[in-house]
Amino acid sequence: MEASRPTRYGEHMAELDIDAMLERFRDRAKAVKQRPLPPVAGDERKAFIEQAQRDFMDFAIIGDAAWAMKDGVLTLTVDLRPKDS
Repeated sequence: MEASRPTRYGEHMAELDIDAMLERFRDRAKAVKQRPLPPVAGDERKAFIEQAQRDFMDFAIIGDAAWAMKDGVLTLTVDLRPKDS
């Protein structure tokens, strides 16, 4: 029988605050929106803007997640359905 191995995060689970983590992701999404453009032009400017858009989407999606913890497994649920108008 194979012994179970400890997770990388097991020793830190007692200090894990999921709500605070999700708030940090929301803060990062806001920060990306407020990030000033560096003095670049052309292709570098386009690449910077595209990366900022991806960063915002990534942070905003995680920031909007609902979470559940069951048997030591953290599950983030993200509703990607369009909001009703």
